[in-house]
Amino acid sequence: MNKLLSGALLTLALSVTTLAIAQEDAPGPIDINQASVETLTQLPGIGAVKAQAIIEDRNANGSFASVDDLTRVKGIGEGTVEDLDDRITF
Repeated sequence: MNKLLSGALLTLALSVTTLAIAQEDAPGPIDINQASVETLTQLPGIGAVKAQAIIEDRNANGSFASVDDLTRVKGIGEGTVEDLDDRITF
């Protein structure tokens, strides 16, 4: 019983440590109006082509004021917008 409890506590401790490290490595919100292609590709669902499209739209139409403005970029739909909501800033 003691070995089982010790093993469970060790597993819990390792899980908490791994989670804490992952949260430290997570980038903060990305400013969509200032970010480069390289920075934008850190966002989920945004590869190099979509990142370049974001920058081209930003240059042609001005800054993004809200996450919903991203839907004006070809290839970015509501699902992507929902994924990005808490990961970007303006």
